[in-house]
Amino acid sequence: MSATDRQTTTRVLVVDDSGFFRRRLVEILESDQRIEVIGTAANGQDAIEQVEKLGPDVITMDIEMPVMDGITAVRHIMSSRPTPVLMFSSLARDGARATLDALDAGAIDFIPKRFEDISGDQVESGRLLCRRVLAVARNSCRVAHKPVPPALQAQVTPSPAVQPRNTPYKLVVIAASTGGPVAVQQVLTRLPADFPLPILIAQHMPAGFTPAFATRLNQLCAIDVSEAADGDTLKPGQALLAPGGRQTILRQQPGTACVQVTDSDDRRLHYHPCADITFASVAAVYGKQVLAVVLTGMGADGREGARKLKQQGSTVWSQDEASSVIYGMPAAVAEAGLSDRVLSLAEFGSALVQVAGG
Repeated sequence: MSATDRQTTTRVLVVDDSGFFRRRLVEILESDQRIEVIGTAANGQDAIEQVEKLGPDVITMDIEMPVMDGITAVRHIMSSRPTPVLMFSSLARDGARATLDALDAGAIDFIPKRFEDISGDQVESGRLLCRRVLAVARNSCRVAHKPVPPALQAQVTPSPAVQPRNTPYKLVVIAASTGGPVAVQQVLTRLPADFPLPILIAQHMPAGFTPAFATRLNQLCAIDVSEAADGDTLKPGQALLAPGGRQTILRQQPGTACVQVTDSDDRRLHYHPCADITFASVAAVYGKQVLAVVLTGMGADGREGARKLKQQGSTVWSQDEASSVIYGMPAAVAEAGLSDRVLSLAEFGSALVQVAGG
């Protein structure tokens, strides 16, 4: 490999206690000429040593391992040599909780350990894994975020509430993907209990993760947070998280709007939930009375939905590049000229309170 190739190749450390899975990952990753696996590790302690020795661009990390688990290893790596970490996770309930703990520790994203959960096509699953690794590597300068530890969340001072006033909005709708769990948590924990608007969130997540994520948010936030269920109505000071693996839309009912959660077999849809679908339904129900927020994430989901919202006269905010883990979704909205304001992640909480009253 030439010096030029080394400069443009993403160098990956693979960490897993299964020798079979390590070999499989190496084979998949090195099928992409832009990726080089520079080392492997069988446990968290070995991973910490390899990171110091090899200086990888990206780490793939299992959670349950002997000697030292993946969550503990992530904490050590983030404190000594911050490096983007992709967690491989089980979709079971306990796996979902552990994965959220890993994200709190500083991991940048997660991916299902069973490749058939990524895509029914194994070749396509491999391509998606490589794309995720490359996208994370391109944004490695933003990995050194320091999320607020859960134990300290209650000590976070919410954005100062302003005097209640007439607001043009009836709903806040949020879209996020890669890096989104930490970003959504940071936004919602800044809102006071009397936040006067309902919130609907479309976060790209598998089905097994959204119940655990909603429960965690509800424990950390002053507002109420729950996973959306079919027939739910929107309430001030409550956030509904779209269930993973399904589509969530709003339907107009006499005197109110309610949530409809549906299964979708449309193969053109890459995301479940899909922000474009949620945004479009919100635009149809509330017209110009929506404030949409597009946070960090890979791809362009949310752009076409934001376009529909803008056509109705609604307002769209997007996260800035510097604070985004992956500047994909917010970039797509901003570059299309659909963003009314570009804010850093730290600014969203106070900005939402200012426009909504509290």
